[in-house]
Amino acid sequence: MYYPEEVVEEIRQKNDIVDVISGYVRLQKKGSNYFGLCPFHNEKSPSFSVSPNKQMYYCFGCGAGGNVFTFIMEYENYTFGEAIQYLADKAGVTLPEVEYSEEAKKKESRRAKLLEANKEAAKYYFYQLRTEQGAIGHKYLQDRKLSEETIKQFGLGFSLKYSDDLIQYLRKKGYPEDIIREAGLANVDEQHGMYDKFWNRVMFPIQDINHRVIGFGGRVMGDGKPKYLNSPETPIFDKSRNLYGLNFARTSRKNGIILCEGYMDVIAMHQAGFNQAVASLGTAFTSGQANLLRRYTEAVYLTYDSDEAGVKAALRAMPILKEAGLSGKVINMQPYKDPDEFIKNMGAEAFQERIEQAENSFFFSIRMLQRDYDLKDPESKTKFHQEIAKRLCTFQEEVERDNYIEAVAEKYNIGFENLRRLVIGYAAKTGLVSEATRPKSGIQSKQTPQDATKRTQRLFLTWLVEEPKLFEKIQRYITPEDFTTELYKKVATKLFDDLEMNRFNPAAIISMFTDEEEQKEVASLFNTKLEQLETKQEREKAFHDIVVNVKKNSYEQASANLGADVNALTKVIEGKKALQELEKTHIYLD
Repeated sequence: MYYPEEVVEEIRQKNDIVDVISGYVRLQKKGSNYFGLCPFHNEKSPSFSVSPNKQMYYCFGCGAGGNVFTFIMEYENYTFGEAIQYLADKAGVTLPEVEYSEEAKKKESRRAKLLEANKEAAKYYFYQLRTEQGAIGHKYLQDRKLSEETIKQFGLGFSLKYSDDLIQYLRKKGYPEDIIREAGLANVDEQHGMYDKFWNRVMFPIQDINHRVIGFGGRVMGDGKPKYLNSPETPIFDKSRNLYGLNFARTSRKNGIILCEGYMDVIAMHQAGFNQAVASLGTAFTSGQANLLRRYTEAVYLTYDSDEAGVKAALRAMPILKEAGLSGKVINMQPYKDPDEFIKNMGAEAFQERIEQAENSFFFSIRMLQRDYDLKDPESKTKFHQEIAKRLCTFQEEVERDNYIEAVAEKYNIGFENLRRLVIGYAAKTGLVSEATRPKSGIQSKQTPQDATKRTQRLFLTWLVEEPKLFEKIQRYITPEDFTTELYKKVATKLFDDLEMNRFNPAAIISMFTDEEEQKEVASLFNTKLEQLETKQEREKAFHDIVVNVKKNSYEQASANLGADVNALTKVIEGKKALQELEKTHIYLD
């Protein structure tokens, strides 16, 4: 999908990046930039920077970065074209008839076809549920007390017993076999050829946050295995970035999100009025899903099955929620196994009471731990207290840790000071309760020569963006041809052209690239961490060394690749002469 450069730039300029990101992330101004907790990885100290001057964002913890288009692409899981359309609507800009470059057209067309194929499959399954052959599936849903309105809302359907009826249907609709396979709707093997992925199953379309069908879950009718079957990962279906029901739950006005174990739990809860319910997609809860939830809530209520497997799943999810900065609580569903059973037997009001009485996740874990110890036996009781102390060490902040020590001491009749000393002693012995560290930005200490070259070029581009006036001092020595990576060369060409015309617009350079990963890499070129130097002389020497190294790396690569080309030889000679002159030249920063 291609829009004229001037249109893209108009939309970008009318969507101030600080205003847009403030709608998603709590930002605080520090100096000339704004900082907040990164929405793309777990962190406790803000390393996510938004620059109103550059109209760019960058996380020094995980490396996420770009302009306002990149942010919307990454946060909302949009394509570049979708981000343009979203921000155009937000700014009141009327888009012209879309144009396509060949590369963009091919990529956008394939993604669109995968989404269309899934949508068509969902329509087909939805229709089959209402046929005579789909009656078994419809009866199953009715037996689960789902209304027709709920069935329609979630687009539930049925896959027939035949092995290739969906494939035949999609072929007639004009979808080629490679699209059907890539969408995860069919399997292929030597014995059977190509056949439907799902058959004889009640179908649950999985939608992204924008209500687009990206995959399916299927519940088998009868005793077939597996009981639940899910779509494989595809270019449009990433389980770690999606949760079942989140397309509805994200707009719920209720406090907190309820995390369930399965599709039917989510649907039953929505039908009962708890439209804040979601479920993971056939896998254990992941940190990626926790980060996704953090965009919409601060509190998560766990409603995993009350059997042993459900307890283990809840215990696995708790540290993941904590690491993401989310408050976790556990809803007691006894005497029933899951929220679906509970609501059918006790009603919605009783479930709301259980939400309000939900147990703090730490105390839940301690209560489950207690089952393994005999508190009437002194030795066993001591081991239980030691295990509590070990778990209290996971609280990094002293105030929070002391609050929990006090609460645990009172609940389990342990002296506060005794428990506190036990925690401190255990921490000293094991090295726990150390300050949390976050990923460092930049290149690791062990670098290849190529890594070092690329880092030098990134440092150079960051200097130019931070201090555009330096361009006139180096333009006789450095050209875009000195950049040894094709992406860096494209960026340098545009940046040099802009600076030569007295324009400063690094955010617009990012818009030259439609791929999200390329946009992030371009952002990193303008946000490499510069060493903090106190004196002007130190800064001038540092910049001079960077400029010399850029030219030196360029000269060495040109020399290494020199063949019989006379023009190449001339460039090498010119490069060596420029390098020798540059090494003797002092570059003043003012």
